[in-house]
Amino acid sequence: MLSSQLISMKPIKQDNPLGCAVACAAFILRITYGESLNLFKNGRNKANSTGFLCKEIIAVLEQIGFKYEYKHVNGKTKKKIRRLNSIVFLRRSKRYPRGHYMVRSANNRWMDPWINFPNKEIEAGCRGRLPERPIYGILEIE
Repeated sequence: MLSSQLISMKPIKQDNPLGCAVACAAFILRITYGESLNLFKNGRNKANSTGFLCKEIIAVLEQIGFKYEYKHVNGKTKKKIRRLNSIVFLRRSKRYPRGHYMVRSANNRWMDPWINFPNKEIEAGCRGRLPERPIYGILEIE
């Protein structure tokens, strides 16, 4: 993939309350949110009710041929989450009661599929810093 394609990739907003994992997978796979949602087992139901586990995101990425693993974010993995197309799960908190997934995009930014949470008019965007502490990293296997 050309670096110009990576730079021009637009943020993808989540269309469901717990669809941040779906949007992050769509961003990496360069597909629409709807196409990504169809790759997840019980995707529509889970995006509205329970959300997704790291292993479910990995299963979707592996269907398309990517190799990923997830790790608890600690001193050893903290630098690895800054790699392009790494996904992080932000801890549950007052700000994010159910946690939140974001993906590392080009230009050292984080693609946030619901940047204006909790506003019901969902918008996606990019941030320079993570708004909460990451507890899991979904990392491409080199």
